[in-house]
Amino acid sequence: MPITQVPYFAFRDFPAGINQQVEEAVLRAFRSQQYILGEEVETFENEFAAYVQAGRAIGVGNGYDALVVALKAAGIGAGDEVIVPANTFIATVNAVVQVGAIPVLAEPDRYTCNLTAAEAAVLVTPRTKAIIPVHLYGQACEMAGFLELSAKHNLTIIEDFAQAQGASYQGRPVGSFGRISATSFYPTKNLGALGDGGAVVTSDPALTDYVRMYHNYGQQQKYHNQIVGINSRLDTVQAAALRVKLQHLDALNSERQRLAQVYLTRLQGIDDLVLPVTAPDCTHVYHIFNIRTKQRDALQQYLSTQGIQTAIHYPVPVHLQEAYTFLGYKKGNFPVAEELAETSLSLPLFPGMTEAEQEAVITCIHTFFERHG
Repeated sequence: MPITQVPYFAFRDFPAGINQQVEEAVLRAFRSQQYILGEEVETFENEFAAYVQAGRAIGVGNGYDALVVALKAAGIGAGDEVIVPANTFIATVNAVVQVGAIPVLAEPDRYTCNLTAAEAAVLVTPRTKAIIPVHLYGQACEMAGFLELSAKHNLTIIEDFAQAQGASYQGRPVGSFGRISATSFYPTKNLGALGDGGAVVTSDPALTDYVRMYHNYGQQQKYHNQIVGINSRLDTVQAAALRVKLQHLDALNSERQRLAQVYLTRLQGIDDLVLPVTAPDCTHVYHIFNIRTKQRDALQQYLSTQGIQTAIHYPVPVHLQEAYTFLGYKKGNFPVAEELAETSLSLPLFPGMTEAEQEAVITCIHTFFERHG
């Protein structure tokens, strides 16, 4: 048995004192009695934009809304084709459908699990209007090829960096490459709120103006509506908490990377176990530490009996989801995505994870393969 029960994810006071700082910030926001928009939200938006090295950030209600708003702002609509990876969280594809566009699925790279420009290039048609590179698991996509593809075919790049706040490509933060980009502040994200939240970032002034109107009922001034908009605003309390966590994001990511390096060192060379691979010029902030093995289900079950929680990202690829049968894809169309779905297992990794907890995970994995190798 392991030394202790190991959660897949837990909220810990890391770095020490961050919980108190968040509580104090939330209390200040509460006492301000400015619960919707206001100075706290605007300040966070400015700080986050500076961190991402984008011109503007606009807080919205959640990461899904951020994707929808980004697509709408970019003018993506009925009949337009948008290239998306076949192995991503369903929200990416749902957002494309919500604006009336057609998701065109692409195989991921079998090593990094990310979409590549080479895979996207063969899917470009006269109807293609955008590509959504998803910085999956916390690793930056290789963006140079996407930018070249965008220039060649006049395509809009919309980054989905919900899992990768703080990651970079060639020294430049993800979220700053696309004409417009979207992220999520779901509580377990690397930059997580105390509930739902998200942001759209862009350096295009026209898109900034559109998003600011669209996410707030289509108005610049109250009761004066220029466009038909929606209500999707980042709460003041969430902005207050995020401002504190943003100050610590690099430290939080560094701890994730340290923990990941322990796994990468200690789990090398075990049977058919495939460990994460980071592409050249990319950084990985390990929102998810994803391993792969043909014995995934048995390994997960064994770890569970030992008190170790794990997760699977994602057990059913998009093209095999019941909701997407209308796209006409079949089993076998995306063998890499299907293999990832059948073999991937996400190990516990979170800031504040103890040495004893990680040692328990490593020991149990070694034990499993010694018995089943």
